[in-house]
Amino acid sequence: MLSQEIIPHQISYKKVCQMLDISRDTLRVLIRRDPAFPRPIKLGNTRQSPVFFSRSDLIEWHNKRKVQS
Repeated sequence: MLSQEIIPHQISYKKVCQMLDISRDTLRVLIRRDPAFPRPIKLGNTRQSPVFFSRSDLIEWHNKRKVQS
């Protein structure tokens, strides 16, 4: 049996903060100020509904920033 790492398509708010090594507040500012940053996806209509980001959108945003640097 082959062992393969499962790569999620949706990444939680907390995991995005860890990946970018930023705080939740900094991520909120980034979402607000950077129009190129991927928009969060909210699953549900309540305030407590989980928020995710698209993995492919985050990778695309990151690669564009690398090119601009």
